[in-house]
Parts: sequence; C-alpha cells; structure tokens
Amino acid sequence: MASNFARKRTDQLLKRFSRANNGATAVEFALIAAPFFFLLFAMLEIIMVFFVTVTMEHATMEVARTIRTGESQQAGQSSGDFLNAVCAEMNDLIPCNGNVSIDVRTYADFGDVNITTPIENGELNNAAFLYNPGEAGDIVVVRVFYTWEVQTPMIAVIFANLNDNHRLLIATAAFRNEPFGEL
Repeated sequence: MASNFARKRTDQLLKRFSRANNGATAVEFALIAAPFFFLLFAMLEIIMVFFVTVTMEHATMEVARTIRTGESQQAGQSSGDFLNAVCAEMNDLIPCNGNVSIDVRTYADFGDVNITTPIENGELNNAAFLYNPGEAGDIVVVRVFYTWEVQTPMIAVIFANLNDNHRLLIATAAFRNEPFGEL
C-alpha cells in the first residue's frame, strides 16, 4: 500500500513537473549563453586584431615615408628611433611595450626582394632583423611585427600562429627611395 501511494505521488509530481514552465526561459538561456558569449568574444577579438593590423599598416606607411624621402637618413635615425616613431603613430589603445619589432632592408632590384616569415618553432626569430634605410634610389622593404596575445579561449587553437596563444601581425611597405641626396 505504501509503495502504491509513493508511485501515485511520484506520477503526480512528474505530471506537474512536465506541465510547469516557470523556469523555461532561464533554462533556455543557460543552454544558449555559452555559445553566444563565445561567439561574441571571438568576434570582438577578431575585430581588435583587424583594428591593430590597420593601425600598424598606417603607422608603417607614415614612418616609412621618412625613409623614402631621406629625412630618416639625413637625421641619422637609429632603429630604436624608428621603432619609437612607429609606436608614436599607433593608437594609444595598442601597447608597444616589447610587442613590436622592425626589419628594414635594402635591395638592389625589386626582383631581389625575398621576404620570409620570421617564425621558427612557434617563436618570432628577430635575431636576423636589420635596420638599413639605404641611400637615394635604393629599394627598401620595411616590415613591422606585432605580437598579439589571443584572449578568447578555444579560438587560439585556430587563430594563434606562435606559441603561448600569440598571433604575429605583420605590416609591410616596399618602395624605392626618392633622389633625396641629389639636387
């Protein structure tokens, strides 16, 4: 008799539970919240990467202009000065504290330009980076590298190209120096 009562009581509770919809919205939100926030943060991260890349490209073009016109060479600008000028051109939202590297090389002909990726074993290899702004009429390739730390979990597996969830962003400018030494 007691087991019959318990069975009826259990059946009544299950029927009442199946008809109840008080917390349905909260449960639905809990099921959707994780994928929604993942996509939201992933989109924000990708937007920030594009923002940093565009800002880097602008800064590279603006500061590389000082090499193209000979202003950098005539002022005796060093690689550190050039790096500081690039960082000054970038937005204040983008920290340059050790995240930025430069490589400025001179070539005799555009056909001689050989650009390789400076990634070795998942690390940025900046040991071979140069600062050679060249003379009037030289062909110069300016590359600026920024190491971005990917913050969104799980997207780093797809998006990172360096170790420790980092992505290497690169801005490049190639040009022939103007005849600044001649009148």
